[in-house]
Amino acid sequence: MSSSYLVANNRVVEEIIVNKSRFICYLFPCTSVESVKSFLKDIQQLHPQASHHCYAYLTDRADSSQYYGFSDDGEPSGTAGRPMLSSLQGNGVGEICAIVVRYFGGTKLGTGGLQRAYGGSVRQALTLLETKTKIPMVSKSLACQYTQINDIIHVIEKSGGKVKNQDFSDNIELLIELPENNVEMAQQQIQTISSGSVKLRNPVV
Repeated sequence: MSSSYLVANNRVVEEIIVNKSRFICYLFPCTSVESVKSFLKDIQQLHPQASHHCYAYLTDRADSSQYYGFSDDGEPSGTAGRPMLSSLQGNGVGEICAIVVRYFGGTKLGTGGLQRAYGGSVRQALTLLETKTKIPMVSKSLACQYTQINDIIHVIEKSGGKVKNQDFSDNIELLIELPENNVEMAQQQIQTISSGSVKLRNPVV
């Protein structure tokens, strides 16, 4: 079962200067690679003369081992995207994209200097980030009698869920969303009040 986790809730722009090079960090909430590509395109159009447009992103929780990516965009390998990603992961906030735009100031920073600059740019921007708690939800469906509906809706709402759709015929068909951690508890309570006649099902897609 997945527990709740923090996600990004606002956009941030923050700039630092390191040895005359400008590092402008943009933070965006994001939940897909497609949105990362869209953000990146916007930033590239906003800063066409920049030396580099490096990025790192997390499209799931911060400790996910799958839903992340990064790019050095021409900087020496491992000096931009990876330290940016490490800063994001270390902050413990998921569903976030960081794009750092660099304007070269004429002084080479070396690999260590670049890593500190890119990672530090993201960490500085993260101090301005607002977060919210995300509770993973799952969809379920069920069929019940008209005499059972009020008690069942009470269980759903008490479990932190909500009714997404209702279809009235001989029975009532409900499409609901429940917090992933509360599905088993809601199922047990619904079976108890319905004497085992109502079961949660996976919705037909």
